Amino acid sequence: MKTKYFIYGLILVAVIVSAYIIFSNGSDQEEKYTFVDIKKGSITNAITSSGTLEAMSTVEVGTQVSGRISHLYVDFNDNVRRGQLLATIDTTILAAQVRDAQVALERFKAQYNEAVAKHERNKKLFEKNFLSELDFIASKTSLENSSASLKSGELALEKAKTNLQYAYITAPIAGKIINRNVEQGQTVAASLSAPTLFTMVEDLSSMRILVDVDEGDIGQIKVGQLVKFTVQAFQDKKFDGEVTQIRLSPKTVQNVVNYTVVVKADNEDKVLLPGMTATVDFFIAQKEDVLLVPNVALRFQPTEEMMAEFQKNLEETMKNLPDSVKNRIGGQGQLGQGPGQMNPSQFGMGMFGGGMNMQGRSSQGRNRNFGRAWYIDDKGKLAMGMMSLGITDGKNTEIVRSRNVKEGMKLITGIIEPDTKNNTSNNPLAPTQQNRGPGGFGRGF
Repeated sequence: MKTKYFIYGLILVAVIVSAYIIFSNGSDQEEKYTFVDIKKGSITNAITSSGTLEAMSTVEVGTQVSGRISHLYVDFNDNVRRGQLLATIDTTILAAQVRDAQVALERFKAQYNEAVAKHERNKKLFEKNFLSELDFIASKTSLENSSASLKSGELALEKAKTNLQYAYITAPIAGKIINRNVEQGQTVAASLSAPTLFTMVEDLSSMRILVDVDEGDIGQIKVGQLVKFTVQAFQDKKFDGEVTQIRLSPKTVQNVVNYTVVVKADNEDKVLLPGMTATVDFFIAQKEDVLLVPNVALRFQPTEEMMAEFQKNLEETMKNLPDSVKNRIGGQGQLGQGPGQMNPSQFGMGMFGGGMNMQGRSSQGRNRNFGRAWYIDDKGKLAMGMMSLGITDGKNTEIVRSRNVKEGMKLITGIIEPDTKNNTSNNPLAPTQQNRGPGGFGRGF
């Protein structure tokens, strides 16, 4: 009986010692690193660019005559009707020009009537041979000159009246005054380019954004695509918009080629104002309830010590694998380029169980992005997980397929230095982790 109890005791001690070794090893491993969790969630892939808000229709009101502004009838933000009087330029000189043109026209009429009477009389005399042909031609020419002068006088009067009307600046559209560039008493001079007196917008209930999109992203933008945007005045509020136009003319600034994309946005509450800077997100793809890996885990690059430990674990694993699997992974059991050496990415491809090759292309020819991440397995050993990756939002990336990376797993993101761990309580400003540089992954990581 005592021997039986003794054997039971030995078994119990062995179990306790084994458990201690396993769990202490895993605990020691976990104390070396910082981790993030693999979770399910939603992810949206979007292109972000900035642009400027402006009204759908903007009209600059100018003047076609020079003079002094005698009256101003509107101010900033005033609503006006089409044809409403906005300002008046001093009409003293213009009205005098109209009167002068009227007097000149009366003179031309008198001269024309006199020329008509003379020509009729000379015509009768010429028919009776009492007037030479030369005098008759001179009479006819005088009549034609008088007729031309009369028409010129009529046009001069019409022009003077038109210039007088130009002195009364009216609204070309119904809308709102958003800018006024003149003051009462100011003198304006009309030239080849008419000076702008007022800037008007037709309606602010609908706005547009002119967004500059990089040439590398323009291929993913389509007319009718929905967007969301924010402005600095309302940073916590997202506004909706829709792509209405992609302009074909490129804009090159410092060797960077951009294309202008026009986005239409509703503004019924009138909170959006012309000139605001908008940060626009063009939605390219969206996934719901998918596995997400933080990009910081994908960027982690192991140290040489970690790779040595991983290599050792691989060699132990390879001993128990079937020959067919060994051939697919490393070729007749040879790990990598030399005896006992293996490229971790090659081993990771084998984890997919076929259908993927080193070029990141499936057996059906579809392009795939691959990523790798590091974790501590159930035995407390360092392990690597390969993933086929989908869309990314810059912070997280969709996991399309992976054999060993599952929901709830903890992936390594950094290494806790021993001296940092020991001195954290003494130096609150000391860094708590070391995050290695990029691991050579595809675009977006």
